[in-house]
Amino acid sequence: MSGASSQDPTARQVIKRQSIWTRLTHWVWVICLFFLLFTGLQIFNAHPSLYIGQQSGFEFSNSILSMGAVRNPDGSISGITTIFGHRFDTTGIFGYSGPEGQERVRGFPAWATIPSYQDLGTGRVVHLFFGWLLVGTMFVWFVASLINGHLRRDIIPTGTDIKSLPSDVAAHARLKFRHTRHYNVLQKLSYGVVLLILFPLIVLTGLSMSPGMNAAWPWLIEIFGGRQTARTIHFITMALLVGFFIVHIVMVLLAGPLNTMRSMVTGKYRIDPETEGEK
Repeated sequence: MSGASSQDPTARQVIKRQSIWTRLTHWVWVICLFFLLFTGLQIFNAHPSLYIGQQSGFEFSNSILSMGAVRNPDGSISGITTIFGHRFDTTGIFGYSGPEGQERVRGFPAWATIPSYQDLGTGRVVHLFFGWLLVGTMFVWFVASLINGHLRRDIIPTGTDIKSLPSDVAAHARLKFRHTRHYNVLQKLSYGVVLLILFPLIVLTGLSMSPGMNAAWPWLIEIFGGRQTARTIHFITMALLVGFFIVHIVMVLLAGPLNTMRSMVTGKYRIDPETEGEK
């Protein structure tokens, strides 16, 4: 029998925490986001600048970020990243990078793109494939979560959850993690933002950049204030998802990687003995 015996109240019980649908969609998302990130940077490198509005080009002053290179008076080349008009030397990382003697002008370095060489066509094909796979997986997760109660129980915070937010933040700041049957309020808020806001946002901004979707749904691009603004929002949303991923991995390592990984592979999760009665 899984779990603690009644004679040993200090034992940690193993419960079934994650459904098969949560686990499958989680790992499909991991694969999708990996390829979407690196092919997205490949696509970005075809024109490594971001703008606000409908139009872009040398005659406009609506650029908020650009990566490029300049030739110095001594003949050397420096990579330059410009953010809201402020220039930064990013040689070797952004704008101008590559092995010694083989440097070239490019936005993100070769190790950060799929393919590593400049190939917009392949990058777009792979990006669109995993983009649609992400959309399909989101639909499966949403339907399954509605049916099994995962969305209501584990993603949308309740009034009681919000009241416990200050104490939960304080506990995390002290690196004190409680292993309970259900998600804590910080988990609910972060997963809710990712699943219900960032995922739909990155999909919709991606669709709004498609000429085919512009013809079918011309109102979509207007919602985001133009094609270039949609591209910028798409890029920023990607950066937020990368930030979430980094924090997520750090939290998994701090809270107990074996227990957490097991819950996402087998569904089983070991909880603290005094929390079994908590909801």
